[in-house]
Amino acid sequence: MVTPQDPGVYISPAQMYQEVRALAQAVGRIESKIDGILDETKDIRSDLGDHEQRIRTLERARWPLPTIGVLAGVGGAATGLLALLR
Repeated sequence: MVTPQDPGVYISPAQMYQEVRALAQAVGRIESKIDGILDETKDIRSDLGDHEQRIRTLERARWPLPTIGVLAGVGGAATGLLALLR
């Protein structure tokens, strides 16, 4: 049995050029979106660094408070103990 041959699909050069141009425009749009995302990422990284620095500054400023509280408690206990023994 003989099968008829598939004549195939013909794509003209004009159609191929049009598809390539459409693809190039789509790639251009994607590139511009990626550039925008990268710029936002840089902004986020700089904000994150700024927030990290501020948190570290606040942590350094607060560490003496618990120590001062403990020392005041120990001093108060020692003063109370001395008053009790006299």
